[in-house]
Amino acid sequence: MARRGGAFPGGMPGNMNNLMKQAQKMQKQMEETQGELETKTVEVTAGGGAVTTVASGKKEIVSITLKEEVVDPEDIEMLQDLIVASVNEALRKADEMVNQEMSKITGGLGLPGGFPF
Repeated sequence: MARRGGAFPGGMPGNMNNLMKQAQKMQKQMEETQGELETKTVEVTAGGGAVTTVASGKKEIVSITLKEEVVDPEDIEMLQDLIVASVNEALRKADEMVNQEMSKITGGLGLPGGFPF
């Protein structure tokens, strides 16, 4: 059965060439944004500022800073808990930042932030 008027089988209208151009444009925008996100960071603190963690848009930890008063040899477990809390929050915020930037490109298409084309 032959297609009529540029319609896809089943009567779905559309122009495949235009759709491919839009997908390529979106892919380019996503690649550019991912490159920009690699240089952006988020910073979070735990324990009232006792532990500060900086994470990149690549979801990698850039730095962890500890205040001297939180380093208590008698209470290493508390320090470990603060570091874990700070790192987890930094990674969550980095993920949130990436998703926000990518959703600007995908325009609510329901695609995940790192969706590779």
